Amino acid sequence: MMKFFFMLVFMIPLCLKKNMFWLVQMSMFMLFFLFLNSMMIIMNYCNLSYMMGCDMLSFGLILLSIWICCLMIMASEKLNKYSFYLNFFLMNVIFLMIMLYLTFSMMNMFMFYLFFEGSLIPTLMLIVGWGYQPERLQAGLYLLFYTLFASLPLLLGIFYIYNNLNSMMLYFLKFYDMNLYLLYFCMILAFLVKMPMYFTHLWLPKAHVEAPVSGSMILAGIMLKLGGYGLLRVLIIIQKISLKLNILWIIISLIGGFYISLKCLTQVDIKSLIAYSSVAHMGMVIGGIMTMNYWGYMGSYLLMIGHGLCSSGLFCLANISYERLQTRSMIMSKGMLNFMPSMSLWWFLLLSSSMAAPPSLNLMGEISLINSMMSWSWLSMIMLMLMTFFSAAYSLYLYSYTQHGKYNMSLYSFSMGVSREFLLLMLHWLPLNLLILKIDYFMIWF
Repeated sequence: MMKFFFMLVFMIPLCLKKNMFWLVQMSMFMLFFLFLNSMMIIMNYCNLSYMMGCDMLSFGLILLSIWICCLMIMASEKLNKYSFYLNFFLMNVIFLMIMLYLTFSMMNMFMFYLFFEGSLIPTLMLIVGWGYQPERLQAGLYLLFYTLFASLPLLLGIFYIYNNLNSMMLYFLKFYDMNLYLLYFCMILAFLVKMPMYFTHLWLPKAHVEAPVSGSMILAGIMLKLGGYGLLRVLIIIQKISLKLNILWIIISLIGGFYISLKCLTQVDIKSLIAYSSVAHMGMVIGGIMTMNYWGYMGSYLLMIGHGLCSSGLFCLANISYERLQTRSMIMSKGMLNFMPSMSLWWFLLLSSSMAAPPSLNLMGEISLINSMMSWSWLSMIMLMLMTFFSAAYSLYLYSYTQHGKYNMSLYSFSMGVSREFLLLMLHWLPLNLLILKIDYFMIWF
């Protein structure tokens, strides 16, 4: 585990030299394939080094992080073209990658908390440094205060556990069961805000709309998954009390997911529609985790990885359209089918994956989550039906609104799309739809 960490650290000097943009990206791809081969799929923690360890849950999420970071660099070619604080941008991406890598591979709970919070700083820099409108400062503050305010109780909870059990190693804590109400809320709140759960989701659409394409990709691709990962790790310590109180979060997530799906249908900004759809998907993930059964566990893991690839790809598409038209308004970006017919195919493919059409990972994840919540209570079916229906509705709404219709007459100069953009979208779509062939790795490992 340490060797990959050092590879990331030694990529930092590359950022300081000129014309290293694509070299850094190639190094990240190399890291991805090395890491992919480093771990044969085994069931328990492996590749143990000082305080670091990796099981299947962290393995998949670290791979996703490296992949999204490569694609972030590829999507931000405009910064390279205009040399817009390029070296600082690359360094920021690598620092973010280091933080994420350490968050997912830590076995010590305090270290996990430290890097969980640390990943906030490079994200904040991305939003404030490379965002588009002046409102990005407000969006950055929202992001910072929402997540920091909720995660201070988590720190106190971790110290309380250490004080009582004299250990903070996640592997040992699974043998204990702390049956305390206050501890339960302390441990869980930070992750629910990070996910984000309905009621605590206000920071997300703001952050997405103001962030540059790389910021949106990392937020949608990885940052929301930190919450799910934390929940899957922490619920082991508070099982008994979770069985009593989890009903609260399931109800909020299901009803909230339905509300947010309706909210998506009223959006006029492409980016904010995709951001709100993330909240609806994460609502399902929270519901699945909180039922605390096998299907929920597997489904949430699957949907997190599927959503990471899918949502990130949609933000790339929104950015490609934004670079051409200089607007994110759906009314202004009508009739794209006339101008970019090939890009329309990618819109269709990624939106169909987003509404869980086969053969995407999202489909398998949603089936598992529906199974999990149905076995918990048949009443959840009502909300689940509405959520899946409206998920298809807003995906089709976004597609038909942006691709069809009469195009804006003020457009006069246009590029149909370059090979870099098509490659970028393909690298989102292929893993999302080909991983279904190895679904057994996701479903039977634990």
